[in-house]
Amino acid sequence: MTDLSLLPVLQQAAARATADGGTFPPRQAWQLVREGRALLVDVRTAEERKFVGHVPGSAHVPWATGTALARNPRFVRELGALIAKQPQPVTVLLICRSGKRSALAAQEAAKAGLANVLNVGEGFEGDLDDAQQRGRFNGWRFHGLPWIQD
Repeated sequence: MTDLSLLPVLQQAAARATADGGTFPPRQAWQLVREGRALLVDVRTAEERKFVGHVPGSAHVPWATGTALARNPRFVRELGALIAKQPQPVTVLLICRSGKRSALAAQEAAKAGLANVLNVGEGFEGDLDDAQQRGRFNGWRFHGLPWIQD
């Protein structure tokens, strides 16, 4: 059963997805994940997840692999398989370092016909500031949302 109070949030996110690649604010993303209303999928490399940290309970489907960030040619197929295992319908929220790769991944998912796949804006670490450092003014960790490090 769909919680009607959540509908406006999802409708706004869907409108943003059309306009700018699916930007969904981190705090709202965490609210949906915490309530079991969305699946959070980390699209960063395995190395980033291990050494920088990740959201507990998040799934992992890399958009790119290795230090060269070689595009994962199986991304859409792997994401589709993960979605097929979830209760339907499922909202999928993609997260990366800054929200840029996950925006591209959400766009590719939409092109492939995968519904309700949105991007978590700001990403896990956030955007670069004027000193070329992340985590100073936005991002999942900046907002104090749950994360762990291996």
